[in-house]
Amino acid sequence: MAVYDLEEQEQISELRAWWVQYGKFVTAIAVAAALASVGWQGFQYYRGRQAADAGALYFLLQQAAMQGDAQKTREAAGQIIEKFPSTAYAEMAALTSAGVLVTKGDAKSARVQLEWLLAKGSDPALKDIARLRLAALLLDEGAFDQALAQLANAPAPALKARFEDLRGDVLAASGKPAEARSAYQAGLDALAGDDAEGGDTLREVIRVKQQALEG
Repeated sequence: MAVYDLEEQEQISELRAWWVQYGKFVTAIAVAAALASVGWQGFQYYRGRQAADAGALYFLLQQAAMQGDAQKTREAAGQIIEKFPSTAYAEMAALTSAGVLVTKGDAKSARVQLEWLLAKGSDPALKDIARLRLAALLLDEGAFDQALAQLANAPAPALKARFEDLRGDVLAASGKPAEARSAYQAGLDALAGDDAEGGDTLREVIRVKQQALEG
């Protein structure tokens, strides 16, 4: 049997008294912390598993897109969007699928994909590209006001020239040549000093359109 001196006995008595008063509270905190840790680890595992599964489906989508298989691309995109809507793969799947569908002449289905991305997506860059592509589809449909609405908000600087170029196309098609020329000029201004690949080609295309309106 352990033998304690008077000072040790007093300390033990104080500890026992403290534990009687606060022991349940401390235990509850410890249990809550342990559960939170387990829950966080489980959540991280769940997210990692979701990303892996979505990535596998996106790989299949890419293969179908490279083969120009619109049906398989659309089906893969639908699965990703349905099962993993909060992952980045869902947004990329919608954008990729829309591109394939447009090339295959299915603008209606492409529009559905783009509208989903704009409504549910969170990546600003992907949403800017979706707005640009949706505006192009609306232009083809003759829905000029709706197309301009998609182009109204300023995009990322890297896409400004393309937005202005398309805005010029919409305005020209809707019988507003003066406004179209201004939009084309804004596109040229956005390209000033841009030495990126494709910049010279876009610059020349915009100039040709602008000159056609002046003639």
